[in-house]
Amino acid sequence: MSELQNILTPLETQDLLLRPFRMSDLNDFYEYAKRPEVGPKAGWKAHPSKAFSAKILQSFLKSKDVYAIVLKKENTVIGSLGLHLRPAPDIFNDFTNGKKYREIGYVLNSDHWGKGYMPQAVSAAIYHAFHHLKLDLLIIKHNEENHASRRVIEKCGFRHIGSYSHTMPFLDDQPAVSHCYILEFDSRWKAVFEPQYDELTIW
Repeated sequence: MSELQNILTPLETQDLLLRPFRMSDLNDFYEYAKRPEVGPKAGWKAHPSKAFSAKILQSFLKSKDVYAIVLKKENTVIGSLGLHLRPAPDIFNDFTNGKKYREIGYVLNSDHWGKGYMPQAVSAAIYHAFHHLKLDLLIIKHNEENHASRRVIEKCGFRHIGSYSHTMPFLDDQPAVSHCYILEFDSRWKAVFEPQYDELTIW
């Protein structure tokens, strides 16, 4: 699969639409990316200006691997979810060698934390990764202090494989500890845990 192939088939859940970003999403994107409580939890600085957000948004359009998370009832972008094809930290090597995988990363407008939206978005991405992209596994990680992200990851069935220490280049190389998880698929393209994602009541 080409790294620049657009893999972003639109996905829909009970409350959300996941679709490719558009430049017209800039205002919504900047609204949450500028917040000091949002970006640093994901490992990057709050955006200092709308012009800076525009450059990041252009990079999303170029990479073709980041979904806009749209809250259907408001028709606003409230976050993003990436399915990134990039080298994994060494802790994943025993699982990723010779396998088709992507790394999930996500962020959500703090106005919408605790409402169950991110588990919906991640579940939709998992279904897409298994049934459409035919991946062997997904990997994901969170910084040690990000307990909300940990709860999303565990709710969506990922298995914890360990942690590692590193620095965060987009946060002035601050030291961090990240906890790492995987979700593997079986030969029938189903998640290897219960409930199966084609039977989720979350949709």
